Amino acid sequence: MSSSSNVQQVDKKFVLASASPRRLELLQQLGYRPKAMPVDIDETPLSNEDPIRYVERMAHEKLDRALSLLSDSTGIVQQPVIVLAGDTVCIQGGSILVKPEDYADFKRIMASMSGAKHTVASCFALGGLVDGKFAVLHLEVVQTDVYFKSLDASEVRAYWETGEPADKAGGYGIQGLGAVFVNRIEGSYSNVVGLPLTEVHRELKSLGIPSKM
Repeated sequence: MSSSSNVQQVDKKFVLASASPRRLELLQQLGYRPKAMPVDIDETPLSNEDPIRYVERMAHEKLDRALSLLSDSTGIVQQPVIVLAGDTVCIQGGSILVKPEDYADFKRIMASMSGAKHTVASCFALGGLVDGKFAVLHLEVVQTDVYFKSLDASEVRAYWETGEPADKAGGYGIQGLGAVFVNRIEGSYSNVVGLPLTEVHRELKSLGIPSKM
């Protein structure tokens, strides 16, 4: 799914359909100034849902939810707008690694990742007005392979006690203290943080959203 040349180009409002401070900070680094608009959807995976299909569905549903919040009572978006929505998951052995429920769950997650490779998959979706109607302009999944060093029990415990893993999918943040667990990555670093900047910037630039670059 790619950008349309018929997108309205005048006085566009740029909305980030996310509550993530990390996604907002990544965009601001490039000079983008989106209006952050958190959206609330059911993020429960479907039974036996493929992780890539799941992250695509989450990005699409967040985009749809943002549209409904921006629409008037007739369901029409009156102002030219570009909406960016996204979702990120950690995948190990074909399964999604969610936020740890407690320390025991965190230890289980870390044991599965210790000395091994996992994949971080992000999907971003862009929507905007095309010929007077709102449409999905672009939807793309970016994957990054992350290789952890072998972890010992003392550093796993020490990391948990910092409080950083509690709200992180996969139980770590590469932009924080969790970086010490990472031997190397193959692919986009910003994708692991939560937004693949190279790909997102390419699409926002094609849509005429102003930035520093």
